[in-house]
Amino acid sequence: MLSVALVGGLHADARAAAVERLLTTVPGSVALHHDLTAAAGRGTVVRTVRDATGVLSTGETPLVGDCACCALREDLVPELERLADAGLTRLAVVELWDSVEPKAMAEVIAAAGLTVGSVITAVDTALVLPCLGNGDDLAEAGLAAAPTDQRTVADTWARQLEYAPVLAVVDGDEADDEDRALLAQLHPTALRVPLPDGDLAAAALAGFDVEAAAAAQHPACALLPQDADAHGVTTYVWHRRRPFHPQRLYAALEDLCCAAARSRGRFWLADRPDTLLAWDAAGGALCVEPSGPWLASLPDAAWEMVPPVRRAAAALDWDPEHGDRCQHLVFTSPGLDREGLAELLDSCLLTDAEYAAGRTAWQRLPSAFDTLLEV
Repeated sequence: MLSVALVGGLHADARAAAVERLLTTVPGSVALHHDLTAAAGRGTVVRTVRDATGVLSTGETPLVGDCACCALREDLVPELERLADAGLTRLAVVELWDSVEPKAMAEVIAAAGLTVGSVITAVDTALVLPCLGNGDDLAEAGLAAAPTDQRTVADTWARQLEYAPVLAVVDGDEADDEDRALLAQLHPTALRVPLPDGDLAAAALAGFDVEAAAAAQHPACALLPQDADAHGVTTYVWHRRRPFHPQRLYAALEDLCCAAARSRGRFWLADRPDTLLAWDAAGGALCVEPSGPWLASLPDAAWEMVPPVRRAAAALDWDPEHGDRCQHLVFTSPGLDREGLAELLDSCLLTDAEYAAGRTAWQRLPSAFDTLLEV
């Protein structure tokens, strides 16, 4: 039975090393790669299939609406199905192009009825901080997957890193203890397999639950890092119950975004008490998005339609007054000012007098986030 392992990440040399390791250690394995580098100029995406001995076949697929990633999705599944039908391939290693994110590809493959064996992000430890601090648009870096691609290098890299349960790690001479601590704190639950000699084959065939992985990324139930401090790198978990004052938080956003190399979590605003808001920042840029309702705002009958993992996460953090509403933000960075960050965040909460005024008064506060949330 064919198993599919996705190998991605912006670190191309590390990615190539991971693919080579799999091809040389898993009998009956092949690697598929769709090169999106010159897609716009050629009007096509180039596909290569190879094994440990060399290239087996090449082909081209046309762009779909000028979207290279769309062309990849249209071509990838038929190729994998062809390999599965032939019955000669044990492991298909899908080497994702630089800025392609593994989540969408894993879901496409699983939806086609194919088995996802693992998702692996290849990492050069020395490049973790430079990537995480790079706020350039992918288009500026020549890494955009479509003309409308508005992602940045930093946020793309963060999602590639945090989605994968397995990290194939190249730890060269340029990496130091700070780099290693940063990687460990950004994704503490990941299995880290050293390259070039680690046992990546077992990890590639271990099995991957696409639905569970999606749930683990949802801000309501994400497994966020815990407090940590090592080799000059700090992870600070800030957890409060009281809502934010929208204007004061909005005024502090720039300072909060620049306070850490990476921050994420969930929060609530006093003027939007029923909306769970996601916080996702990297490279000095912040994305704030509504992520549905807090469970406490839903009628009891609606709870049956909520995934069990979401209900379980809410139950673990339930408050008698506010239910699952909370501020849960996690900041990770070298040189993090924990005390200054806590003071700034606390200053953005409702004061005692504002809190005592009650929810009717809260909802009359100026909605400073309307533009950011595109309301």
